[in-house]
Amino acid sequence: MKVFVILPAAGLGTRMASHAAPGKKAAPSKQFTDLAGTPILVHTLRKFASVARVSEVWVALRQPEISGFQARLRQEYPDVMKKRVELIEGGEQRQQSVANGLKAIAAAHAEAGDEMADDDIILVHDAVRPLVSTEIIEDVLRAVEKHGAAIAGLPAIDTIKQVERKPEGAVIHTTIPRASVVMAQTPQGFRYGLLKKAFADAAADGFLGTDEASLLEHTGVPVAVVMGSPRNLKITAPADMELAEFYLKH
Repeated sequence: MKVFVILPAAGLGTRMASHAAPGKKAAPSKQFTDLAGTPILVHTLRKFASVARVSEVWVALRQPEISGFQARLRQEYPDVMKKRVELIEGGEQRQQSVANGLKAIAAAHAEAGDEMADDDIILVHDAVRPLVSTEIIEDVLRAVEKHGAAIAGLPAIDTIKQVERKPEGAVIHTTIPRASVVMAQTPQGFRYGLLKKAFADAAADGFLGTDEASLLEHTGVPVAVVMGSPRNLKITAPADMELAEFYLKH
């Protein structure tokens, strides 16, 4: 059984981007923004490269970014390259980027005469969650071995309201009990056979999910949840950078 990681990193990160002044170079995509002097994506790669059970990491990027980042990895971050790290072209949506990753992994191993097994494990992780712990990664792997599919998640702290959107604004429809709600994080892990079928079913049905777990839900496959962490934050706005830097220092 092998463990493969897919990092979808083809997004533009518009909430992080700042408007460049005339004549000045635009800010980099958020996954390439420096966090404590190192690109966010490199922090994330290091976390998975340090996990012994991980065999390979596949990163889905926008095509113009691939060659430049490949060169940076080789020249500046040789520690990351101790694992097999492959860069591929991503898609407009996360679902397409992960689908491209699945196809690329399967094709590479078929070409090498090493076919993927249905019980191999695929981990999908947000490229901009650089503070994920080894403990969370290992917990998700153990849960996938037991249940076939699992994600990291956090219990909801705030009261959750379901609302109805109206022209004059949102109106509360009902209060959702917090005990039945978790806030999904990554990594999300799946047996390769289950995830491959979920993607095939989603494509056949024209279904676009918000994450990989939603594709399994769509096919009726139960997905387990293991405890995540508030430190495992997704960097989407400038304020998240400040919090991530604080966590790195402490």
